[in-house]
Amino acid sequence: MNFLSGARIALRALRVNALRTILTMLGIIIGVGAVIAMVSVGAGAQARVAEQIQSLGSNMIIVLSGSTTSGGVRLGHGTQLTITEEDAWTIAREVPGVQTAAPSMRGSGQVVYSNLNWSTVLHGVTPEFFEAREWGVVAGKPFTQEDVEGATKVALLGQTVTQNLFADSDPLGHVIRIRKVPFTVIGVLDRKGQNTWGQDQDDTILIPLSTAKKKVLGVSQANARSVGAISVKVRAGADMKEAEQQIRDVLRQRHRLQPYQDDDFWLRNLSEVLQTQEEASRVLTMLLAAIASVALLVGGIGIMNIMLVSVTERTREIGLRMAVGARRRDILAQFLVEALTLSLIGGLIGVGLGLAGSYGIAYFAEWRTLIQPDAILLAFGFSGAVGIFFGFYPARKASRLDPIEALRYA
Repeated sequence: MNFLSGARIALRALRVNALRTILTMLGIIIGVGAVIAMVSVGAGAQARVAEQIQSLGSNMIIVLSGSTTSGGVRLGHGTQLTITEEDAWTIAREVPGVQTAAPSMRGSGQVVYSNLNWSTVLHGVTPEFFEAREWGVVAGKPFTQEDVEGATKVALLGQTVTQNLFADSDPLGHVIRIRKVPFTVIGVLDRKGQNTWGQDQDDTILIPLSTAKKKVLGVSQANARSVGAISVKVRAGADMKEAEQQIRDVLRQRHRLQPYQDDDFWLRNLSEVLQTQEEASRVLTMLLAAIASVALLVGGIGIMNIMLVSVTERTREIGLRMAVGARRRDILAQFLVEALTLSLIGGLIGVGLGLAGSYGIAYFAEWRTLIQPDAILLAFGFSGAVGIFFGFYPARKASRLDPIEALRYA
């Protein structure tokens, strides 16, 4: 008996009790659909995390100023300005794997245009910042080194600030006031979206570093060359760990720190952040898939149950087939094909349900989902394996029936 003829006989047998067949397949359908949907949700979360990290700039190491202690309480990083512009230039010059290093200062303030105002994040940066963060300008132009050296009052607006102050009008050439200081808008930044910590990167204004220090953020003369952070872009293909250690060595040497002294700065390797976030998302995806797979196992138990019932109901049929020449292996194959057909049909319907569920989650819940072809193949293949595994015992039982006793079964 070949597979096709066995499948036709199996379909006829399954149609006899259509309702029971459908209810038996539900476990397989739900299991396969749940696995595909849950894996797509997990994969979408992984892709979203990767995009958020990449939006900060690829191959990035952030150097932050150290912390200070007040009243016995150690405050956060950046509360004490311990790194300088010269540190950035030295890193770019002396660390072989570094492509560029961009010093910056961060603050916040009220921005006013006409009768509108908006509170936003202010960044004082140098032209290297655009290369380090891979941040382009969609309208106008970025400021230059001459703007930094001359402390000119020009500004680049993020998309969120542009929308709240200018709506759909063109902001280029207009004058805004940042902390009561007039600035001319010379460009609009490309959209970055939220970072992995949930902060809106487009809710920002970039101004020349020297202008920020002298006219907006109020840095004292004692800290005239100090900065809050340095964005370091490592060359593609370079070892991030090695570059991080070289940066640490350069800064410790420049800050004259003794071997027993702690670093007065902090390094954040974004590639490690990405790996950690991806690993967490991967574990979540596997957990969701494992939970969904339980439904597949329940479906397999349902198949075994229905096949055992079928063997009991068709005992006389089995005895008759054996009496007219059917071998034990033919009976075994017949019931295995029935179990496999049941599970594969359920698997196909489950694939459709899983795809529909993934798109439904993306549309209604507005979660990002990413269909994984390997998850579809794995879930469908596993449904077939479940059918064979749980169908073997009933098939074996059917093949071992005694023909004479089977014919006497009432």
